[in-house]
Amino acid sequence: MSGSLRHRLTLGLWISLACAFSICLVLYRMERTGTIYFSFLLWNLFLALVPVAFSAVAWLVSRSRWKLLSLLFLVPWLLFFPNAPYILTDLLHLKPRAAMPLWYDMVMLLSFGLNGLFLGYISLVMVESVLERLFDRAFAVVGSLVCTFAAAYGIYLGRYHRMNSWDVWTEPWSIAHQVLDPLLHPLAHAHVWAITLLLGFMIYAGYRLVRELGARPTATM
Repeated sequence: MSGSLRHRLTLGLWISLACAFSICLVLYRMERTGTIYFSFLLWNLFLALVPVAFSAVAWLVSRSRWKLLSLLFLVPWLLFFPNAPYILTDLLHLKPRAAMPLWYDMVMLLSFGLNGLFLGYISLVMVESVLERLFDRAFAVVGSLVCTFAAAYGIYLGRYHRMNSWDVWTEPWSIAHQVLDPLLHPLAHAHVWAITLLLGFMIYAGYRLVRELGARPTATM
């Protein structure tokens, strides 16, 4: 077994275990309290897996003779990519509740948020690899940066305007208005740019840190 394949299998095992841990936490809470309030976390985790699927297909196609077709899969990937880091914002639901200790809900929400973030990073690694294969390294780095800040804006739309990725098809005019209005009137939407820039920087800085740690052998540190 090659080192690259072993690395992918190990990564897949650990992310599977991490997701299973999160699922067990929310299922136990639902059984213990008799409520399904936090069941939305399961749906959000599923949505975080969707961009991983699209990026994996794009990565595989980019290694074939029809590599330009991989760009087609990057379109739905970008639409669903914000769903992965979006789970971090579910921390807004953290507050004292009589049914369960606050620390338990904190661990549960953090586990889902971190899993969503790392699933997003996994998909972004593959997308950056696709862009590098099709164009060059500089284009890939800039592309991942642009996609990250676009995702941060998508998180804003999802959290504050309750929009979903599929609204592009079901409510295209509403999406167009929400996207274009801050661009056309930036001074009237300072809070939108603040949220987007702060979230985008946090997500991208974490991504580059993870990539740098993964690129350096521990023996040289």
